[in-house]
This record gives sequence, C-alpha cells and structure tokens, in this order.
Amino acid sequence: MTTARLPLFPLNAVLFPGLVLPLNVFEERYRAMMRELLKTDEDEPRRFAVVAIRDGRETAPTAAGMPDSMSAPVERGPADGFGPDPVQTFHRVGCIADAAKIRERSDGSFEVLATGTTRVRLLSVDASGPYLTAELEELEEDPGEDAGALAEGVMRAFRSYQKRLAGASERSLTTGADLPDEPSVISYLVAAAAVLDIPAKQRLLQAPDTATRLREELTLLRSETAVIRHLPSLPAVELTRAPTHPN
Repeated sequence: MTTARLPLFPLNAVLFPGLVLPLNVFEERYRAMMRELLKTDEDEPRRFAVVAIRDGRETAPTAAGMPDSMSAPVERGPADGFGPDPVQTFHRVGCIADAAKIRERSDGSFEVLATGTTRVRLLSVDASGPYLTAELEELEEDPGEDAGALAEGVMRAFRSYQKRLAGASERSLTTGADLPDEPSVISYLVAAAAVLDIPAKQRLLQAPDTATRLREELTLLRSETAVIRHLPSLPAVELTRAPTHPN
C-alpha cells in the first residue's frame, strides 16, 4: 500500500485522472498552500489532493470559499466550514492534482492550472497547519473484465449523447482519430464530460475497476440520452471545457 501526505483542496467538484483543473485561488488558507507549493523545485511535481465536499456538509455561512462581499475575503482557519471532523465532510475517494502552472497575481491571489493524475483514498485529515493536509492511499486502476469492448460501446453511446445534448450534426463531432483508445482514459474522459451531478460523478470516480465504471457510464448515457430526446429545448452545453473553480 502506497501512502502519501499532501495538501488537501476540497471542492464542490470531482476531479478525474487526466483531466485539467483551472483554479482561481483567493482564500488565505489556499493561498498559503500555493505559496508552499511554489517552493517545490520546478523539476518536481507540485502535488496536492482534491476531494469533493459531500452534499449538504459545507457549514460555512457562505458557499465554500466564496467571499461575503466585494471587500477583502474573511480569513478562515484551515478547517472552517467543514465541521468538527473534516474527514466526515469529504468524499473518501479523490484525485491527486499536479499543478503545472501557479501564477501569483498582484493582489496575492493565484491562477492555477493543474491536472489530475492518480486516484487516492482519504485516510485522515490534519487541520493543525495553515491549510488542510491529508494522509492518502494511492488506488491502482484495475481494468476488470471486458473493459475494451465496454469502452467501444461507451464511446458510441457518448457520441449519441453528445449529439443530442449539443444539437450537433454527426460531422461536427470528434472523429475517431481524436479519441483515446485506452479504456481507463475513455472512462475518465466520459465521466468528466457528461453533465452529471456530483454524487453520480463521485460514484464513477470510486468505481472498483474500469469495466465497472464503463458499465455504469453506459447505463447513465443511455438514460440521459433518452431524457434529452424528449426534452429538445434543453440548452446546449460545452462538453469539452471545464469551468474555473473559485475556492
């Protein structure tokens, strides 16, 4: 079992391996985290862990990390807003992020661009420092049975779903040459791109193997496509670009 202790960045979002995560960092506890990460040699990965906040568990007076007004943000302790036992506030499976870009602005906030790398299980949370840190267990990706065949079916279902959701013509969709052929990569790409709520995305992240994740995605995509078919007035959604997450 490989374990690591890393800074912990809770979000109202689920990060998947291989997916890009843009962050707008302005809370002091996370600014302190970024200042510490900047001390890491440029040749070394600047790693932190991302976990999703359980629905209804955020206890701060405003949304997670959002300022109360246009004035300077209220300084909070590392565990403020996450209850007396922060580990109970977070989903137990998250993802390590590697920050390829950390740029400090003139006002002391940071623009960060990170990429998900490895799934991890949250073992414990430490709130004794200026920001949360966590003891984490890295999770291996088991392919499971029939992952290759399932991946092909998921991509067909995803194209149909994408076409229905965006109202696109067949020729405007991504071509087969642009698609990955590794089942685990496909499973994470589809999980990130599909318009699903956090609990559904979290279930996909913590699936025990790639094949299980792909099977659930196939069910979800077929169900969502059927719903969209009967709701043609749904607005188009960009599927390939993630929003910047404030903290």
